[in-house]
Amino acid sequence: MNNIKLGVEVTAAHDLVPKDGEGSSSAYVELKFDDQRYRTSTKEKDLNPVWNEVFYFNISNPNNLPNLTLEAVVYSYNQSTNAKDFLGKVCISGSSFVTYPEASEFYFPLEKRHIFSRVKGELGLKVYYTNDPSNRLSMPPPVMESDHIQFSEGLEAGNEIPKSSSRESKSNTRHTFWHLPKQQDSAPKPQPQPQVTQHVSAAKSESQAPKVMQANPGIPGQAFEYKLRETSPMLGGGRVVGGRVIRSSYKPVSTYDLVEQMLFLFVRVVKARELPTKDLTGSLDPYVEVKVGNYKGVTKYFEKKKDPEWNEVFAFSRERLQASVLEVQVKDKDLMKDDFVGVIRFDLHEVPTRVPPDSPLAPQWYRLEDKKGDRSNNNGELMLAVWYGTQADEAFTDAWHSDAITPPDMSASAANHIRSKVYHSPRLWYLRVNVIEAQDLITSDKGRFPDCYIKAQLGAQTLRTKPVQSRMGNPFWNEDLMFVAAEPFDEHLIISIEDRIGQGKEETIGRVSIPLAAVRKRPDDKNFPTQWINLQKPSSSDTHEEEKKVKFASKLHARISLDGGYHVLNESTYYSSDLRPSMKQLWKSSIGVLELGILNADGLHPMKTRDGRGTADTFCVAKYCQKWVRTRTIIDSLSPKYNEQYTWEVYDPATVLTIGVFDNGHIAGNKDTKIGKVRVRISTLEAGRVYTHSYPLLVLQPSGLKKMGELHLAIRFSCTNMTNMMFLYGKPLLPKMHYSRPLSLMQTNTLRVHATNVLASRLSRAEPPLKKEVVEYMCDVDAHFWSMRRSKANFYRIISLLQGLIAIGKWFTDVCAWKNPVTTVLVHLLFVMLVCFPELILPTVFLYMFLIGLWNYRYRPKNPPHMDTRISYADNTIPDELDEEFDTFPTTKGTDVVRRRYDRLRSIGAKVQSVLGDFAAQGERAQALLSWRDPRASALFLTFCLFAAIILYAIPFNVMALLAGFYTMRHPRFRSKYPATPTNFFRRLPAKTDCLL
Repeated sequence: MNNIKLGVEVTAAHDLVPKDGEGSSSAYVELKFDDQRYRTSTKEKDLNPVWNEVFYFNISNPNNLPNLTLEAVVYSYNQSTNAKDFLGKVCISGSSFVTYPEASEFYFPLEKRHIFSRVKGELGLKVYYTNDPSNRLSMPPPVMESDHIQFSEGLEAGNEIPKSSSRESKSNTRHTFWHLPKQQDSAPKPQPQPQVTQHVSAAKSESQAPKVMQANPGIPGQAFEYKLRETSPMLGGGRVVGGRVIRSSYKPVSTYDLVEQMLFLFVRVVKARELPTKDLTGSLDPYVEVKVGNYKGVTKYFEKKKDPEWNEVFAFSRERLQASVLEVQVKDKDLMKDDFVGVIRFDLHEVPTRVPPDSPLAPQWYRLEDKKGDRSNNNGELMLAVWYGTQADEAFTDAWHSDAITPPDMSASAANHIRSKVYHSPRLWYLRVNVIEAQDLITSDKGRFPDCYIKAQLGAQTLRTKPVQSRMGNPFWNEDLMFVAAEPFDEHLIISIEDRIGQGKEETIGRVSIPLAAVRKRPDDKNFPTQWINLQKPSSSDTHEEEKKVKFASKLHARISLDGGYHVLNESTYYSSDLRPSMKQLWKSSIGVLELGILNADGLHPMKTRDGRGTADTFCVAKYCQKWVRTRTIIDSLSPKYNEQYTWEVYDPATVLTIGVFDNGHIAGNKDTKIGKVRVRISTLEAGRVYTHSYPLLVLQPSGLKKMGELHLAIRFSCTNMTNMMFLYGKPLLPKMHYSRPLSLMQTNTLRVHATNVLASRLSRAEPPLKKEVVEYMCDVDAHFWSMRRSKANFYRIISLLQGLIAIGKWFTDVCAWKNPVTTVLVHLLFVMLVCFPELILPTVFLYMFLIGLWNYRYRPKNPPHMDTRISYADNTIPDELDEEFDTFPTTKGTDVVRRRYDRLRSIGAKVQSVLGDFAAQGERAQALLSWRDPRASALFLTFCLFAAIILYAIPFNVMALLAGFYTMRHPRFRSKYPATPTNFFRRLPAKTDCLL
């Protein structure tokens, strides 16, 4: 017998539904766990019953505990009808069970059994597991059973009645419920209970053999260490169980509820005045040292200044404080030894606590003490503010943290890279330069016809038109050159006309510089008037005065505009986090709020060596829409705790949140190293549910797939406008400009590279900067490169889709072979019915799909999708394929001929890979219609199926066929140039591209 027991304490229930017709209920609770059932006593006529009863269950296999579920069902006993009415239930996963010292009472909201159940109220439970020998049921406790409940088979004290017993014994067998009353000093004397005869088989005195189950079963073939694991952390609002934050009766609910609240001692050093001089020269180089126990923070110092202003904040984790006194010392910076100026001491037990949205604590002037504690001397004054707060404090992001103490080898410039920051990426625009023609070109050689092309440059982007040779000196191009521009528009567009004189020789005929701030913004595809632009000679000055003196100049006919109706794709289209157009006036209202809690990371691999041991200095970056966030860097820790919460507005559910983990290399002057990445598609999240999972950080390296650790996140999507979100599924995925004036595939890929470079350039100029390697990893710049592994992965995705058709073909073959005569006869009858009544075909199909969708609702995914190593074909790839995937482009693996052939093969393979991926995505979207991967899309589709079935049953089939045929063959003038609503709906469905590495 196993010594580990599961203890369940049923305390009370609140606000139950009345069921007896008299405005009350007689409630009791049934507990089910690991094939064992217990029940409490019945509380007559009480909508707020109190039980305080304790039950203990045997755990057959402790290793299988995370896969077990405790079910507590509340019933109301109706004495008149001798029946029980359902009042609600609570299901608790075994992964959320804790040991006895950590257990506390929680009130769980009662859940419905089905959609028509009328349920409300809460049930108080305290659940824990223990191996205390006193909890073993060695002696039979008092029996609790009502005469109106009978079972044909049951369990007693962990023993199961054998199913092989005779029918007579089964008919007389009753399930016996045992309970242990809660020990109380003033507990009332228990009432005598009716004794029930127990039928226990001697052949089964021991519990059943444990079931062999795979923990957290997932896709077959994927290793357990690479799977997503659901967790039940204790957050600010309570413990998360089953996607809900369960509040504790002893802990108030907090608004900062997606992370574990951490208390910090904040010290704001503002300024000083009237500081005394310490040097012989009469100067003072002051700085402040804040010290709590072994932790110390230092401000910058000022040279020769007696009234310095620092305005710096220090944060010390309260759980790491090992002192009761805070010392704030003012010192004088010196070459040999810093001189002591004065000190202020605070008793930490008297420091006030500030809870937002309270106003910030006002700083005060404190007189400095000397080494003897005397304030009478003229030591100067220091303005300070000291308080306790949490991560919700406004000073948290700007503070120097005790868990990010500067190592001795960190430079002053690198110290800025350890703070948490929020970045707003610049809005990107497409700059369209429509070059039409040029006139009156003057070349240096009058005896030849110019062979001209237009060269346009914006920053690091340079584009050219095709060369045109004109006999009249008026070349005509009519070409569009597309650039990526970023706000604020402080750059200039430089356009020049180049004449090809010979091989490798070019001459500039004229040029012009146009500031982007003067370019017109265009919201749609309507053309506006063109303009003639005077070109300046390369030797002439660009000043306005010199331009006025020019009486004759070459001219360029062009149309230049900032197209704000497009969305600039700066990331892979599969993982886009934003689909809004560039022009803010075209934005729609938000449909919800996305909240992310970055909790902690576990089991990280050492990324560097410090003091002879492996360690890591990690931080997280999250990207969604135009908002990028960066957590503080946790120095020297392989299990960092971040506990930072961020919020985004959601404008489209078909978008992806990306979270990356990096090792801070700027501390030692190196690049940031990627550790792993997590993607979460918003459309796969249920509104209002809190998702708490441990995500494996997977990185593909030349040596193979490697797990770098696990990242614990808490995610919640709150919908603020359900109607608008449902209507979005029928609207185009991208802004209308992408369909009225579409860009070619080559243009899109080129502009994506330019957009990523512009974004990386702007974010790298922030403080602290987000470096280029971080931005490129978050934007998946290598997602479209050739890879044999990705091609195989897409091929096997297609094979997986075809398995369903193969199964149908095999089933039909079995029907034709009469392997199951009953099935074959039923198929014949169905075939005859559909042939005789063809109008039943479509409504039957829609009704069948509706029923399948309802059946699949109970098997809908409970967690967001994550990178799947089996789908990615990352665990079976060979070293040669990895060497090819990590090879540079172009390759350096051989001679020039081999290189050209190899590059050509990779280019062709990349196109085939994209086609295979798109084909697989279409099929996976079709599967997502009934799989509830996107719950809102499945609900819309099932509603459509139901109405379609009703309409097709009511309207004759031939009428519907005529209407469908005429609609399909309608005149082009009645067609819209934008995609149809079914096409838009289908394109918004999620595919398994989110699960690819």
